[in-house]
Amino acid sequence: MTIDDPARPDSTEAPPHTPTPPSATAPRRPGAWRALRPLLLRLHFTAGLLTAPFLLVAALSGLLYALSFQAEKVVYAHELEVPVGDAVLPLERQVGIAREANPDGTVTAVWPAAEPGATTRVLMADPDAPEGTSLAVFVDPYTGDVRGQLPSYGSSGALPLRTWIDGLHRDLHLGEPGRIYSELAASWLWVLVLGGLVLWFARRRTKRRALLLPEGGPKSRRRTLSWHGSVGLWAALGLLLLSATGLTWSRYAGENIGTLQDALGGATPTLSAGAAPGAGSEHAGHGPGHQPGADAAPATADIGVDRAVAAARAAGLDSASIAVTLPAEGSGYVVKETDKQFPVELDSVALDPADGTVLDRLRFSDYPLLAQLTRIGIDAHTGVFLGLFNQLALAALALALALMILWGYRMWWLRRPRRPVGRGAWRKVPVTLLLPLAAATVLVGWFVPLLGLSLLVLLAAELVLTLAARARTKRETPAP
Repeated sequence: MTIDDPARPDSTEAPPHTPTPPSATAPRRPGAWRALRPLLLRLHFTAGLLTAPFLLVAALSGLLYALSFQAEKVVYAHELEVPVGDAVLPLERQVGIAREANPDGTVTAVWPAAEPGATTRVLMADPDAPEGTSLAVFVDPYTGDVRGQLPSYGSSGALPLRTWIDGLHRDLHLGEPGRIYSELAASWLWVLVLGGLVLWFARRRTKRRALLLPEGGPKSRRRTLSWHGSVGLWAALGLLLLSATGLTWSRYAGENIGTLQDALGGATPTLSAGAAPGAGSEHAGHGPGHQPGADAAPATADIGVDRAVAAARAAGLDSASIAVTLPAEGSGYVVKETDKQFPVELDSVALDPADGTVLDRLRFSDYPLLAQLTRIGIDAHTGVFLGLFNQLALAALALALALMILWGYRMWWLRRPRRPVGRGAWRKVPVTLLLPLAAATVLVGWFVPLLGLSLLVLLAAELVLTLAARARTKRETPAP
């Protein structure tokens, strides 16, 4: 089913006159859907056509990122894996070995080996490490051999390969200006998905099977539309979640989301890691991979990493995956669980470096529900929530989105140029529907700024095209 451009009729020939029965002299008022469908179709078509390049880049780079977790294990197998030995060296000894391997670095955190055959990761603040990263020294926990040194980024400990792909996906390695592309893609993705769902469910079909599964038959625009719609239906929920979670850390919409989350009482609580009274100002707890300033220094009395871990275990941290942040001036040890797979184990404790007394404890179960959902959503977006299953699901969603974009362009190519999709459709919407719709659009555009600004550009382009079509029709219409 297609919508023709009212300014460009397929034929200039007047239709034959058909007598109208007296009972039908008053035209029926079209229903809301009949009035809104051309407008929704026009928006879906135009926005999809213009934003698809951004979405395609996001999809392809997201596909690479989803696959990078497993690629990282292969590329950096020497640094990450070791033969299982008979006994594990004390963490303090492993940290000392890392210091000897890189005397210019300042140790900030330690990630003990989470499973047999894994290395211990000692994180350092190093002037030669790329900005925003720590230098990770990989130590064999059984023999004390240093297996390598690599930059490590973020709480998931991304190594150079995954860090590079993550930067490509996030900002195309263009820095702050490049983030506009990813925020624009996330801003429009949910609009296109919801609009496509409405159009797909409202489409007339003879078989219910055609709603869920693509149609066969010879290559045609109808078959392409069937693939575009049915794959979109199956991927819709995942794409909506990717859009929502992607916006949470975007530059402009992310600020509004954070403000709203705080207002609803969903802010993520923080751990107080201040050391004993008089030892200095209170210092907030850090996540894994945090890189304090170069002036960080251990407290005068220090129980050491091994006793800090033992005290954290005694306080209830029983996950095999933990990260230990060493004391900085005026702060204590922070030991955090880092197992983000289900069930999530993200409890943390702050310990007095002098005697291991628990200064503060923060359980993930104590997070507000909205903060829990935000944490899980972000971890699912970054592929760490459910491990390999999560990464395969992300890869499938990215591939589905890329294919839908290509099918969308193919449909446009097959249709061009004789039948523009619903141009000027907003003129057919009753004012009683148009005004509330415009108000809602303004509100959403304010909350998601790049969506609002790009929509203004689309409306301006729509106005120019409509005026040009009218002028062309006027020129082509013969004078009476």
